[in-house]
Amino acid sequence: MTKEDLMVIGAGSGGVRAARIAASHGAKVAICEESRVGGTCVIRGCVPKKLLSYAAHFHEDFEDARGFGWEIETPRHDWSRLIANKDQEIDRLNGIYIKLLQNSGVQLLNGRGRIVDANTVMVGDEKIHAERILIAVGGRPFKPDVPGADLAITSDEAFHLEQLPERILVVGGGYIAVEFASIFNGLGVQVDLLYRGDLILRGFDDDMRRQAEEELTSKGINIIHEQTVSRIDGESGELKVSLSGGDVHDYGQVMYATGRSPYTWDLGLENAGVKLAENGSIPVSDDSQTNVPSIYAVGDVTDRINLTPVALMEGHALADSLFGGNPRLPNHDAVPAAVFMHPPISTVGLTQDEALAKYPKLRVYRSRFRALKHTLSGRQEFTVMKLIVDDASDRVVGIHVIGVDAAEIVQGFAVAVKAGLTKADFDSTVGIHPTSAEELVTMRTAEVVEA
Repeated sequence: MTKEDLMVIGAGSGGVRAARIAASHGAKVAICEESRVGGTCVIRGCVPKKLLSYAAHFHEDFEDARGFGWEIETPRHDWSRLIANKDQEIDRLNGIYIKLLQNSGVQLLNGRGRIVDANTVMVGDEKIHAERILIAVGGRPFKPDVPGADLAITSDEAFHLEQLPERILVVGGGYIAVEFASIFNGLGVQVDLLYRGDLILRGFDDDMRRQAEEELTSKGINIIHEQTVSRIDGESGELKVSLSGGDVHDYGQVMYATGRSPYTWDLGLENAGVKLAENGSIPVSDDSQTNVPSIYAVGDVTDRINLTPVALMEGHALADSLFGGNPRLPNHDAVPAAVFMHPPISTVGLTQDEALAKYPKLRVYRSRFRALKHTLSGRQEFTVMKLIVDDASDRVVGIHVIGVDAAEIVQGFAVAVKAGLTKADFDSTVGIHPTSAEELVTMRTAEVVEA
């Protein structure tokens, strides 16, 4: 039996970071992975998705170039070449992650880890005894229990389609759904986006949600509200989809983007008495400890904030606390995020509704404009920016942007929100002209909103 100070189950972002940092502190660490090292983000999530998003945006760049004097022949896209190049990059990153573990002295075991008891994990036929166990297995795409759902794909399979369909139904209204709707649309696919609610991107600020629908619709994406899929019939490439409203549509492909489930099944958690939440996630304390003192969990499997940088933060803080003599907690306040639809959305801090629940009086600043680039491109795409200010303290408690480079802009301003800077601090900052970002330090007219 192998003996370790830390046994990590899952070699994604959170698990790899925790393993490497723990090893750097002198701990004896092993990590197991049943798939490829790198996890959802690197292998089948944010990295390949962003690469596909770049690819999809070129069709607008070609169109916009004409307004700047360029004559471009009608471009043709090669999906198979894009996927091959994407796969090559993912292979490279997978290799880098493996080397990072090797160079840190972490033992990598291939296979799914299953908990035997509070201090023992089985990986294949190998039994590992560990003082502490970390669960970092992330989540997996979820498909509703609908007749014919097995005929549909999820985001996992979308990265490996042999060819693009002429028409696709994307089911869902969250960030994965709208991002893939933008990708397929940008690559010439006719896209219907089906959402059971009345406004996509639940949880984001309402102004951003409304502008997102306007932009997606203007690009030719057909959004179907307040309906669900009743059944899917046919065969791959020729699907008939029956909707709850009674309509039946033909699609070449159906993609479910209706959420992700914590990957906690078949882990043996019951053997150690680890408690699960109703949705299958693992509840943890502020320091990522489960109800079993020797077992911890970080990342999406805990269903706190399901973002890669958050998993990295949680894993790093845990390793420092357990093995580095530096006890500290991950800070989940004012975590910035982005939706890489076309155009992208980025946000940090509170939405207007969240702020009203916390502060009795707000000042809300809004700006809506066409970016300078589009004065010549002719594209009818709008940027919307929003600042939410607690009136009593003058602190900026929320920033929301939809438009070109939204994520790059908000990443910098997230530091200001995290630091608790005031609207007066923003007002005293000189803008960089001409940029879209300068709008965030030049807005002066506010709407007063009270709870």
